[in-house]
Amino acid sequence: MSSAMSLALPEPQTAAVRASPRQRRAHHRWLEGRALAAREDWLSAACAYDEAARLADDAAYALAAAHAAIKSGQSSRALPRLQSLRRAHPALAVAYTLESHAWLELGRPVDAAAVLESLPADAPRDHLHRVSYAVALQRGGKHEAAVQAFLQALALKIDDAVVHFRMGMSFKELGLKAEAAECVRTALALGLGTSELSARALLVFLEREACRWREADAEMAPLRAAVRAVPDDAAIETGAFVHAVLVDDAIEQRKVASLYARHLASGVVALPRRAAKAGNGRLRIGYLSGDFHRHATSQLAVEMFEAHDRARYEVTLFSTGPDDGTPLRRRVQASTEHWVDLHGRPLHDMAAEIRRRQIDVLVDVKGATLGSVMQVMAWRAAPLQVSWLGFPGTSGADYIDYLIGDPVVTPLADAAHYSEKIAQMPGCYQPNDSRRIRPAVTPRSSWGLPDDALVLCGFHQSYKISQQVFDTWCRILAGVPGSVLWLLRWNANVQAALVAAAAARGIAAERLLFAPLLDAEQHLARLACADLFLDAWPCNAHTTASEALWAGVPPVTVLGTPFAQRVAASLLHSAGLDELSCADADAYVHTVAALAGDPARRDGLRQRLLAQRDSNPLFDGRRFARDIEALFTRMWARAIAGLPPDHLPAAPAEPGQPGAAPAA
Repeated sequence: MSSAMSLALPEPQTAAVRASPRQRRAHHRWLEGRALAAREDWLSAACAYDEAARLADDAAYALAAAHAAIKSGQSSRALPRLQSLRRAHPALAVAYTLESHAWLELGRPVDAAAVLESLPADAPRDHLHRVSYAVALQRGGKHEAAVQAFLQALALKIDDAVVHFRMGMSFKELGLKAEAAECVRTALALGLGTSELSARALLVFLEREACRWREADAEMAPLRAAVRAVPDDAAIETGAFVHAVLVDDAIEQRKVASLYARHLASGVVALPRRAAKAGNGRLRIGYLSGDFHRHATSQLAVEMFEAHDRARYEVTLFSTGPDDGTPLRRRVQASTEHWVDLHGRPLHDMAAEIRRRQIDVLVDVKGATLGSVMQVMAWRAAPLQVSWLGFPGTSGADYIDYLIGDPVVTPLADAAHYSEKIAQMPGCYQPNDSRRIRPAVTPRSSWGLPDDALVLCGFHQSYKISQQVFDTWCRILAGVPGSVLWLLRWNANVQAALVAAAAARGIAAERLLFAPLLDAEQHLARLACADLFLDAWPCNAHTTASEALWAGVPPVTVLGTPFAQRVAASLLHSAGLDELSCADADAYVHTVAALAGDPARRDGLRQRLLAQRDSNPLFDGRRFARDIEALFTRMWARAIAGLPPDHLPAAPAEPGQPGAAPAA
């Protein structure tokens, strides 16, 4: 939902409209602007309103011009006009509100809040002013204050569906997932219009995050029915990520992703296509993401970025996310030849900057995840466009040519599940960092673990823990006396919900242990104390699964059809541990029970994994860089030959390497 919220602007002064020919011309241009705005041609509307404001000194014309500028992505142009209006009319509340919208569109929520706070104390603060203030606080990460501000806005207009929804997002950020779900449920009851399908998906996700499975299942059924009812070629805002991680039907996932991809492209006029041409210079690769800071994506890919061959490839990182000031952000920034900070810039400006730099292969490393910039790809800024790593499934976009996977996670037999052509890496599609911290040896007691227990680790985000997964874990606990289940206290709702669920299944509360969220170094040291890692489905552990392998903790998984349920199997295949990928829940229980009863085998697996850290291609970011460069080169060779994108099977790995494709 745009921060430039809909608002009622004042009409021009009636008496002045016919006062002179100049003022009549101004009013005529204002009427033209209003008609253009009704058609959402905001750029043309801004020009018409600008002319009206030039011809006549009427605050209504200036406000309309500023509003249209914001809506057309030209917030920086609107600011001087709004600041001038505030000086001339200190009590004109709508000027303060509009200026706050401009600052929000520029990614500066602190400035947005400051403007609203500067409204004179005796000036009326209407519903929109209070909402705008709440949104500015929310965008600035001040969620407790934002909730209070949203409540003040609701006191003036209790039936505002969007405000209920936005308040839910602050509850979500505070870790109060159940409370967030109730806000979204209220918003849906009041009516959210075109965003309803996306909000319904979010409601399911929040209920899953709170481990309220009955409520989640009750919302999932009508969500999937609504998806089935939508025409396949529609353009609708959907919850593509929710379907990718919570639904096990890959064809349905593709439909939802395609609906969303068309929705993103519906307001975009693509740039003129730039043809792929052979040249004597280096191939220009661009990576686009909002996650170039302390985030799993950067944690995984940073060594690969550092290792790119600068003699053959000119690499640019386009960062659309905030600078969190962390060492990982600094390392990622230093890893590349060119660093372009696009944070806060309009999407069309991002696309124009990418085109200006003549990028040959543009890689979306985020997809339809929180803070997505996938819409930039719809402008077709580069001749070849690729999806990789950030999103666990198909983009559904006809403006993305390739999806990078591997023979396990994206077998060519599953091509119908993807809108893109599949480009397979020879080993696992997931990069890793050989320079990541090697876990320190720490006593179990440091983490509140019993020394004599079998520790079964399930360090998952809580949405991944379905009722079926938890039932299966409780079966394991019941069948393996002396075992404990070690989970993350991911949010404020998780512990109470899972302890109650375990009790209902005959498992005592002391068999469940909960760990807080920690930084990477402590997290890895803690993880190394586990005996086995219990995977979840239909969305596996991804980064956490490779962390477990790095820490010497064998994961056990259930292999499924969708991308998100094949990632752990791909990692295990690369580690030479295919026997830990199970066909179903029964085989999973049997495999865990067998390992639980065989300490010597568990120790052998641990030593084998630890020994592989220096030799397995899975943990070799430099080798990964060579492999992905080869894949980009193959894509580009087809393009300059005038051939359309096509599936690119994995090139054979070196004989005997774990990265070789599995037998059919």
